[in-house]
Amino acid sequence: MSKVDDKAVQAGAAPYTAPFLLIYDLWVVHLSNDLAWRCGRERFVEMYDQHVGRGHLEVGPGSGWYLANAQLPAGTELTLLDLNANSLNHSYRRLSPRYDVRTVEANVLDPVPSDLGPFDSVGLNYVLHCLPGGWREKSVVFQNLAGVLAADGVLFGSTVLGRGVKRNIFGLTLGEAYNRLGAFHNRDDDYDGLVEALRVSFGRVEVSQVGNVALFVASKPKR
Repeated sequence: MSKVDDKAVQAGAAPYTAPFLLIYDLWVVHLSNDLAWRCGRERFVEMYDQHVGRGHLEVGPGSGWYLANAQLPAGTELTLLDLNANSLNHSYRRLSPRYDVRTVEANVLDPVPSDLGPFDSVGLNYVLHCLPGGWREKSVVFQNLAGVLAADGVLFGSTVLGRGVKRNIFGLTLGEAYNRLGAFHNRDDDYDGLVEALRVSFGRVEVSQVGNVALFVASKPKR
């Protein structure tokens, strides 16, 4: 069982309604990335192009935009894991014509179902800032995902930081509004804390910062 308030976890997933997912690409992928967080969508696509393996687990697929726009290996098999069925259904419809797609409705703060994995790659894009608690609580995610990653696999992803970053007016206003609503829980999320949390579960960790966003790649999972 997860060690954080289940209601807070649900609140982080709640905004992903079917109507919101219809504008997700415009609002999140384009406008928020470029104007609020100052980390353009091409940065994320590059990570997917470089790191997605043939057996890939995507945690929190959103609208499926990044997977749909990346150059994935031939024969890629995708497993989408999310607490929100709307996001799973939307992404499945988008990706299933091109790929073998499986969906799993689950909380990433809980152990990953035992019948999944091992995976060549795991994507964790814009999930951590939605989860309640500090890095101590959120680090459970890294432990859970390290357990289903192949020994030579790679975990990669991103998160919007809330501490130690210079925010413009749009980013400050949007971030504070999301935190008040419970969609974000990242006021105390900082760069150094992310690095330390990743190193608990992975032997090799690389983290960079673009605008308000931390981009991370981790390998050599610790069992």
